[in-house]
Amino acid sequence: MRRRQAIEAHYRAVWGAEGIPCLFPFGPFRSLPEDFLVLKYPPLADRNMWVYATRCMSQPEDESPVELHMFGATDASELVELLYMTAYFHRTAEHLDLGHSVNFGKPWLPGSDCDHGLISLPYLDGPKLEILDERGAKCRCYWLIPITASEVAFKRANGLDALEERFEQAQFNYLNPRRVPVA
Repeated sequence: MRRRQAIEAHYRAVWGAEGIPCLFPFGPFRSLPEDFLVLKYPPLADRNMWVYATRCMSQPEDESPVELHMFGATDASELVELLYMTAYFHRTAEHLDLGHSVNFGKPWLPGSDCDHGLISLPYLDGPKLEILDERGAKCRCYWLIPITASEVAFKRANGLDALEERFEQAQFNYLNPRRVPVA
């Protein structure tokens, strides 16, 4: 209970709103932690996009606990599903952390070539979001950025910094599901 409340309070302090609970009733997600949920945050005056974030993907016994968030231009249930799928993979198959990529197995949004996710620093919100160290919860909060298979291959061959440099040079639009790959 304390962990759930600490994560929600952390998000509320950063994003200035209460999270709206999003359930995804399909798949084997009952094996996720009891307090796991995806929360969505509607656009605000100073941020014209939706935010979707995991709650309690991390657990106190985790060696390096992480929570993830994604951004969307619209209210999209696909992002809720992707966070549930990623959390399930993280809890049951392979621990995910900064710099890792995950295969979504389908496009991020309809018509997109982005069918993978990259776990990155939360550049838009910085350390105030990244570092959660409050009574009841300690974890890192990272950004899950939708990317293409070619960008994953580039990251594997050249490293995370090289891929993120390409993103910066291209000034890629992380909200555009039809964006041109940078690699």
